[in-house]
Amino acid sequence: MRAVLFDLDDTLFAHRESVETGIHAYRAALGGALAQGEPAAEFARWNALEEEHYHRYLAGEVDFREQRRARARGFVAPYGIELDDGAAEAWFETYLVHYETSWRLHDDVGDCIAAIAPRALGIITNGELAFQTAKILGTGLEALIPLENVVASGEVGVAKPDARIFELAADHLGVTTAEACYVGDRLHTDAIGAARAGMLGVLIDRRGVATAEQLAEAAAEGVHVIRSLDELPALLG
Repeated sequence: MRAVLFDLDDTLFAHRESVETGIHAYRAALGGALAQGEPAAEFARWNALEEEHYHRYLAGEVDFREQRRARARGFVAPYGIELDDGAAEAWFETYLVHYETSWRLHDDVGDCIAAIAPRALGIITNGELAFQTAKILGTGLEALIPLENVVASGEVGVAKPDARIFELAADHLGVTTAEACYVGDRLHTDAIGAARAGMLGVLIDRRGVATAEQLAEAAAEGVHVIRSLDELPALLG
């Protein structure tokens, strides 16, 4: 493999952990009934709203700002709170302050990047380039992977698992898809999408939540499964 590309959120960047810390800190700051909900249930509800509305954004059903407003409205609605557009945006912006203070990379990132050098490195991410770049700069990831090698769906107009975004990223690095490996935490969006585009697709299952059916599907698609980036250098050989 001449090049290795990564997903950003929950592959390199500890998004889930930052979200959990951020929403609980914001709930505590808001006080009242919002602060009294059961933490695991409220985190699960906030995650579900992200899954629903962020994927509506990726599908082109709503824009980036509206998916944020929808998540804010959905979270407070069970508490009898209604938010107009301005209030929903303000609510989400305040949540972001708590989310951003928790930003960090996964602990295995630095050693992995050092071990797989000098291959060309890049990132393919489904999101707006400005926001994803802020995460990279906020965690120092730009010292490991050049910012010019970041391909964001919001910038190029096509999102994973569409083969075109993988092809664009490979072309940018000066390699064919057959010469590139792609690592991500979502089976279909990342690993199978990359494999079908001609790359070596790798699923990183950090929490060990892949089902037997998903593991069988991964194997059928030629996708490798790892639990940590510590396993990637040996896989690449």
